[in-house]
Amino acid sequence: MTGGHPVALRVTYTQLKPLWQNGATAGSHPRCCCGAPPLRYSVHIFILLAFITTMKILHTSDWHLGRTLYGRRRQAEFVAFLDWLLQRLASEQVDVLVVAGDIFDTSTPGTAAQELYYRFLARVGKTGCRHVVIVGGNHDSPSFLDAPAGLLRALDVHVVGQACADPADQVLLLRDAAGAPQLIVCAVPYLRDRDIRQAEADESIRDKEQKLQDGIRAHYAAIGAAASTLNAGLERAVPVIGTGHLFAAGGQTVEGDGVRELYVGSLAHVHTGVFPGCFDYVALGHLHVPQQVGGQAHIRYSGSPLPMGFGEARQQKSLCLVQFARDGQQAFVPQVELLDIPVFQRLERIAGNLPDISLRLQALRDENEPVWLEVLYTGVEIASDLREQLEEQVAGSALEILRIRNQRVVQQVLEQGRAEETLDDLSELDVFGRCLDAHQVPEQQRDELLHSYQQVLESLHDADGMAGQGEQPA
Repeated sequence: MTGGHPVALRVTYTQLKPLWQNGATAGSHPRCCCGAPPLRYSVHIFILLAFITTMKILHTSDWHLGRTLYGRRRQAEFVAFLDWLLQRLASEQVDVLVVAGDIFDTSTPGTAAQELYYRFLARVGKTGCRHVVIVGGNHDSPSFLDAPAGLLRALDVHVVGQACADPADQVLLLRDAAGAPQLIVCAVPYLRDRDIRQAEADESIRDKEQKLQDGIRAHYAAIGAAASTLNAGLERAVPVIGTGHLFAAGGQTVEGDGVRELYVGSLAHVHTGVFPGCFDYVALGHLHVPQQVGGQAHIRYSGSPLPMGFGEARQQKSLCLVQFARDGQQAFVPQVELLDIPVFQRLERIAGNLPDISLRLQALRDENEPVWLEVLYTGVEIASDLREQLEEQVAGSALEILRIRNQRVVQQVLEQGRAEETLDDLSELDVFGRCLDAHQVPEQQRDELLHSYQQVLESLHDADGMAGQGEQPA
């Protein structure tokens, strides 16, 4: 036995039932008031029941396969992470793997990213993990994910790329090796505007926002009702997990992670009250910072397995390993353990004047470890040849500078009225806002124009094949 998890023995309720029934037939042995069998059988059943409660679920999200960082491919990091994940699935004896969206970085992933994905899924079964549940994120193409769903189902890989017309079709009953019910998963992907709201002519912004809120709540309510009905019909209740790919109210982000708003207006942040009470655990994706939401330990973001930008460089990445215990009311209480993910490619942001930067670069050279760097120059002196000086310092070392920001130059231009910026520094809405400024659009017209532009962006992000292969916000 490893970590309290059965290695050679898997016992289910179906296997226990004959022992329970035959252990004390009517009139043969006294039973206690709760209907339990006699002591000699209770001891055996108590020991066996310990195995039933050791089902393990591993929650991850936001792989962003195919993503680059300022032009550098990250294929080696993705390979290392997926190999490490397979090892942990085996060593932790995980039963169910849940991936909460953004498997790919774009809706048209390249062949290398696709190969990683399918190679991983083909190898999962050898780890002992019985089921994989994958839901689509805002970066994923729903049709791309769903296309091989029937084939993958034969491998016990359950894919829900987009919301179904009947929400009950997103409720999955997962069974153990003996065929007994083990877990219900309410597989909710990223809910696109078209999935949850019907547009009408002459709608106000407030009306659209209210419909969006109502649509999200209604979808989760329907999913929860279907799961409760299914669970009530089972001979023995099982835990219920819900998924989501959204920005939950109270969720934390970090500078530079590129996480974008998912919906038009203030409802981009979804309140945790939309999740039905029957959800024993909520596995969320979209935010890259590992965290529980709103102080509720059973609602969690696993976070991205790799730092998606230099703002996440110092962040410890992790996965959520979930097991369930029964409390006094026989409710399923999740026990969550964070599994730290190793660093596969070190990132570091260096800020300061030239002497400070040079000192840190020398220290990193002495470590003789490959590091990708972002340098933020904040010195008072103007260093017009900053890049040349820094590149000379790292020449011949394992260090590589991916980005340099000269704040002194920026400040100079700011004093003239506008900072020197690149598209890396601006969001799509920032660029549109600059256009409005340039054309001196009146303030009273801006809200409606911004709202319309956001809807155009959403339609582009939602359309299969429209996203490019470059740096995308998460």
